[in-house]
Amino acid sequence: MSTLQNKTAIIVGGTSGIGKATAEQLLAQGATVHILGRNTAKVQDANNLHKHQVDITNKSEVEALTKTIAALDNVDYLVNASGIFGPKAFLDHTVADYDSYQDLNRGFFFITQAVANKMKETNGGSIVNVGSMWAKQAVKATPSSAYSMQKAGLHSLTQHLAMELADHKIRVNAVSPAVVLTSAYDSAFGGADEASKALEGFNAFHPIGRNGTADDVANSITFLLSDKAAWVTGAIWDTDGGVRAGRN
Repeated sequence: MSTLQNKTAIIVGGTSGIGKATAEQLLAQGATVHILGRNTAKVQDANNLHKHQVDITNKSEVEALTKTIAALDNVDYLVNASGIFGPKAFLDHTVADYDSYQDLNRGFFFITQAVANKMKETNGGSIVNVGSMWAKQAVKATPSSAYSMQKAGLHSLTQHLAMELADHKIRVNAVSPAVVLTSAYDSAFGGADEASKALEGFNAFHPIGRNGTADDVANSITFLLSDKAAWVTGAIWDTDGGVRAGRN
């Protein structure tokens, strides 16, 4: 029997990058997985995979989604993995730039609330947020003030929910990655090829000597979701190739 045959997961941002890698790992272990994203058509259909076309920065779409979540029989896992990354100098940031980040957190907040209410009704569950090393440390080469505010907010939410939801048997943790090779960087550098070349220079930024992969981070997420981490809640787990430990 697959280890997660009776488990149900919701992956916000499950159509690409870290969210997609996490969805694939959970599906491979037998879970039923609901992925949310703005372009679900790019993900191939699979057994036990349910796709929901949702823009989590859109208030009305999130409201409709919360009703869908309330109608589910059960939710065991939630992963908040949607993200954008567009380095820009603080003095050049616009209101639209700022809102693009903070609107994500509003979506995460109320989707997580809907899931937590469902988990409270049933047998508890586990939530993992995808934060960022940039929320803990500034990097001059990648000015990211608005992005870092968004991710720092997600780190803080993780710890507050870990305290509030523990009585309902809900664990809440986060991962804090450094540079991970995903399509999130494509727009920042002008395309996939340009991003790949630009990110080569960041390999040495990590003491381990290479940028991360989506699966590297998904491995940590699936562990934190699992019962193997049953005594872990409120953690902001550095999954960053050693960046927070020091510098080469």
